[in-house]
Amino acid sequence: MTKKGVALPTLAPGLMQRAVSEALVEDLGLAGDITTDATVPMAARARAVFAARKPGVISGLAVAAEAFRALDASVSFVAEVEDGERVDVGARVATIQGSARAILTGERVALNFMGRMSGIATLTARYVEAVAGTRAMIVDTRKTTPGLRAFEKYAVRCGGGMNHRVGLFDAILIKDNHIVAAGGLAAAIEAARARAGHLVKIEVEVDTLAQLDEVLRLSGVRASERRVDVVLLDNMTPALLHEAVTRVGGRMLTEASGGVNLDTVRAIAGSGVDLISVGALTHSAPVLDLGLDFEAV
Repeated sequence: MTKKGVALPTLAPGLMQRAVSEALVEDLGLAGDITTDATVPMAARARAVFAARKPGVISGLAVAAEAFRALDASVSFVAEVEDGERVDVGARVATIQGSARAILTGERVALNFMGRMSGIATLTARYVEAVAGTRAMIVDTRKTTPGLRAFEKYAVRCGGGMNHRVGLFDAILIKDNHIVAAGGLAAAIEAARARAGHLVKIEVEVDTLAQLDEVLRLSGVRASERRVDVVLLDNMTPALLHEAVTRVGGRMLTEASGGVNLDTVRAIAGSGVDLISVGALTHSAPVLDLGLDFEAV
């Protein structure tokens, strides 16, 4: 899938199939869709349209399609837009044709996935727009819905943001509690560097300039001496962030985190940080209102 020429990551088919299957099992329970089974003839055919009831950025089309195909592989799902595309109120998002029963039964699962993902994409786009013209990149966090992280992080990409680490397994992030448990900052950094493979990045969280200075001292001045790849500047004011970025001097990436919202993000970006992580992208995004309506066949 592309977003106006920008490549988006791929959601693995197996991942979508498993998530959709679990959602359908949850919805259908032991007896199935008793309303549709009671009122709609088995041979009935239908055409329906997904449409936007609010403006936003679309995400999750392939997942929505899977919700219908899991019930009836012959159902046709034709996307009218692409993931990452902005839509206005009333815009046709997709057209579905086939078994009326399959369309009715799969409707809510499809809408739940696509509404949630599109809401995240829409909110992300607002943050990206807010920092336009600065060097800052908006990134997500691990504050995701259990079991849906891959989908929610994909949605962030649809909105123009980028992904932080996917989980605990793909990057090292040393936070304040790690430092205490390890016996100090130096011990934590050295232990992490000794354990990390050559492709694994190390990030350290600091909340004072004194801690930052220690990270910089431990990291040396040459690339060959580097022990830390990214420094996370936690809950600092824009003025402190600017001073921190100046002290780092390009020796490692800088990330701002904490206290980030749409009212503050522009000032934070103005400090010169490379990354701004925003938990709200995934834990507080409102669902984008989408609807499905049947058309006469």
